[in-house]
Amino acid sequence: MTTALALDHYRLLGRSGMRVSPMALGTMTFGTDWGWGADSAEAGRIFDVYVDRGGNFIDTSVNYTGGASERILGGLMQGRRDRLVLATKFTMARDPADPNSGGNHRMNLLRSVEASLRQLGTDRIELLYLHAWDFTTSPDEVMRGLDDLVRSGKVLYIGICNTPAWQVARLQTLADLRGWAPLVALQIEYSLVERTVEHELIPMATELGLGVLPWSPLGGGLLAGKYTRSDLAQQAEAGVSASRKGVIASSGHMTERALDIADAAQAVAREVGASASQVAIAWTLANPAVTAPVMGARTVAQALDNIGALGLQLTAAQRARLDDASAIAPIFPARFIGMPMPQRLIFGDAQVRRRA
Repeated sequence: MTTALALDHYRLLGRSGMRVSPMALGTMTFGTDWGWGADSAEAGRIFDVYVDRGGNFIDTSVNYTGGASERILGGLMQGRRDRLVLATKFTMARDPADPNSGGNHRMNLLRSVEASLRQLGTDRIELLYLHAWDFTTSPDEVMRGLDDLVRSGKVLYIGICNTPAWQVARLQTLADLRGWAPLVALQIEYSLVERTVEHELIPMATELGLGVLPWSPLGGGLLAGKYTRSDLAQQAEAGVSASRKGVIASSGHMTERALDIADAAQAVAREVGASASQVAIAWTLANPAVTAPVMGARTVAQALDNIGALGLQLTAAQRARLDDASAIAPIFPARFIGMPMPQRLIFGDAQVRRRA
């Protein structure tokens, strides 16, 4: 059984020497511009709850709530900036009418970073993520542009989100071969209802020195017990909805199977006297590849509940039940190589201990 964690039990971020809390404060909920976030006063209370308990890892993006998230953070960080590890992101378009205000190319990279520095009222970004692969910019342009920013001192470390594993591996190899700043963090959707990243992305991160930061560890609130089978009709809602229920419906997670997984989390929660949210977050923390789940709270009560997951220790039997309820089918080539005949052909009669 592992030792309970707290926000001031810091971890190293990937292959870097930077120390971060085992739970990051996600601030996509800071600002009401998208119709469902926390206003600046409640955002301030959430921020204080997190930082006053030793939390130091803050996650935002240049485009969250139309830039309001960064502007709110800029004010909240006054007097506490030096003790915080600030992560933000570029890629997403800030002006739909400008074709170069989005993407991973150098022009948008530089303009996005300058916009973030202005909005945040700071002179540097500890961790800059590429927010999503755009399938148009060359790997050389991306990694050289990011390395230039690190050399300038405006960015200290770089990470990546929402990108195929083969492309991340290509970028990391390119950086290593050319002596450029390496990727140290991988932010991906990961939860009991989204485990397909275990096929390629999480093993890749372990091998290449990227700390894993799961976003939406509650499956958009589904694992918190917010939704029931009566909400399945929302799945038919098309496009992007302004409501949170519409968002989770359009994500594809509102399924009968996902609700079964949520039921399993609630059953474990009743056993241990915790919330289903805490059980879901504790499950992600049990993966040794995970550095820090990114919590997204709209109220102080939600923030306190999420932070409480750090003190929850699930037994091996409870984790196994959750694993079984949310199990994913193997894919090729792991499916084929794991079969008895290929194993016999690879190892013969030898018993070989695998690397952890």
